[in-house]
Amino acid sequence: MFKPISRRWLLPALTLCWATLTQAAGLPGPVVDSAWLAAHLGEVQVFEVRGNVKSFTAAPEFETDAKTGKKTLAEVGGHIPGARLMDTKPLRVDKKVGELTVKYMLPELGAFEKVMQAAGVDADKPIVLVPVGTDVVDLDDALRAYWQLKVYGEDNIAVLDGGMANWLLDGRAHSSEPAPAKTGNWRAKSDRSAQYLAESADVAAAIASKSAALIDGRDLRSFHGLAKRDYVHAAGHIPGAKVLPPELLTKPVQGGAVKLQSLATYRGIVAASGIEADKPTIAYCNSGHLASGPWFVVSELLGQKNARLYDGSMHQWTLEKRPVEGAIPLQ
Repeated sequence: MFKPISRRWLLPALTLCWATLTQAAGLPGPVVDSAWLAAHLGEVQVFEVRGNVKSFTAAPEFETDAKTGKKTLAEVGGHIPGARLMDTKPLRVDKKVGELTVKYMLPELGAFEKVMQAAGVDADKPIVLVPVGTDVVDLDDALRAYWQLKVYGEDNIAVLDGGMANWLLDGRAHSSEPAPAKTGNWRAKSDRSAQYLAESADVAAAIASKSAALIDGRDLRSFHGLAKRDYVHAAGHIPGAKVLPPELLTKPVQGGAVKLQSLATYRGIVAASGIEADKPTIAYCNSGHLASGPWFVVSELLGQKNARLYDGSMHQWTLEKRPVEGAIPLQ
């Protein structure tokens, strides 16, 4: 005959079981907030994704309103204690496509592994990417790194909403000390290029068959051909594309940070933009940077499992002299 379990032992056992389940669950989703990260810093590896690497060891700068006493972040500096630096520059390389050299592309698998290891990324531990957090361009630095890791098989990954800017505005601890030298042991689990990466031929096929929704992640002036980057060789946009401009992807936070919109807001924005999010999607921009935002929203937040990013984007498309439309003549 079994004896009933004593309440003295039941509560610790349940607590241990819950703790084990919580730890096994890992990250709560593709986005974490500063409160969650502060409570779980010891369980994850944190990487500050920066184009300005000097800011990692700089002091943050604040301005205080003399009348209200409200703080505004003038300059992001420093990093979350224990975080490491992920420099954006090695994350994009020149690549030969036929006879052409296409800039700003995803490194090949072996080269990408070396970049991650040099940044100190380890295998089998959740990764949290931290953007600077002051505008959508630096948010896309982190979302681009997120997409690249997904291409090479990493799923245990999230982005900090509001980035370092919001972390500082929340009054959380920060450091300006250099990170100790470290080589990580991260390895690609697989090559999922076919799932997450689109090439020019895929875009051309989508235009011909209307099998995928094309999303232009650039500003409206670029979409309508009123402006273009110097490495884009024709004005306008890819035929049939709908625009999801970067200014719609974030909302300002008092003090100088930006955060992601709510899921309901994203659904409304996508619908109002005429984007058929129930279809497979291909996001693009000038060079595959700003496209990371629409890709992340559609794929990781709205759950479209057939969402790809055209890495060469308008740079490669126009290098190949493929068709564009919608350019408004400048008077």
